[in-house]
Amino acid sequence: MSLTFEGVLADRSTWRLENCSIGKSMDVIGTRSSMLILREAFYGTTRFDDFVRRTKITDAIVATRLRELTDIGLFVKQPYREPGKRSRYEYLLTEKGRDLVPAVFALMQWGNKYLQGEDGGPLRLVARGTGEPVVIGPRTVSGRDLDLEDLAIVAHGDWADPQSG
Repeated sequence: MSLTFEGVLADRSTWRLENCSIGKSMDVIGTRSSMLILREAFYGTTRFDDFVRRTKITDAIVATRLRELTDIGLFVKQPYREPGKRSRYEYLLTEKGRDLVPAVFALMQWGNKYLQGEDGGPLRLVARGTGEPVVIGPRTVSGRDLDLEDLAIVAHGDWADPQSG
């Protein structure tokens, strides 16, 4: 099964793809190192040395990725200072960064199901307090869960290419 396409987008040749949101998102966070840094931030990591240690990525790559992710607004740098040491920065997720939670945990959910064998992965996402498993997936604004067959792609604003009509 696949998504259905309605309205003006029934003919996919009318799509203007130069600003594809999926492509633009991958340009921003599509590296393995960026995803591992985001994973660690969701787990509570905020300090540079901890990102390096927990991701097992080199200092140089972590520094580059943190700078990029901060420049695009996924993190903000906040100074801190431990007694007797120089001032340093920790990296805190912004709302823009926190909004990536479903994408990152959907990848974990998929990996647990298809890449980890019968027992699933080493970590599970559960509701705090109840331990009930959390499932990431498509749902309407009102909260109704949807299957792939329930989804449709429709034109949004001026995104259909007027040249191909």
